[in-house]
Amino acid sequence: LPTYSIYSATKAAVEQMTRVFSKEIGRGVSVNALAPGATETKLFLDGKSQEQIDKLSSMNAFNRLAKPMDIAKVVLFLASDDSKWISGQVIGANGALV
Repeated sequence: LPTYSIYSATKAAVEQMTRVFSKEIGRGVSVNALAPGATETKLFLDGKSQEQIDKLSSMNAFNRLAKPMDIAKVVLFLASDDSKWISGQVIGANGALV
């Protein structure tokens, strides 16, 4: 996307820091990053036309924007003991964005 160079660079930096920190400071602590897709929040919706929202909604397997609870459930999983063997990963919570 045009004008996204700084945004893309910072995302890449966070992803690499996640990998490195998982080894440097992990030692029993999981270090992961969450990469949510388009999420239905006031901040996200602000300034977008219905046409833009419909287009973004159609770009994933569920044909809708994520609800904040969709993302919160992934965070809850990552904070639970069930995810202890997952570390150094960037988890895409984006509804199979295509």
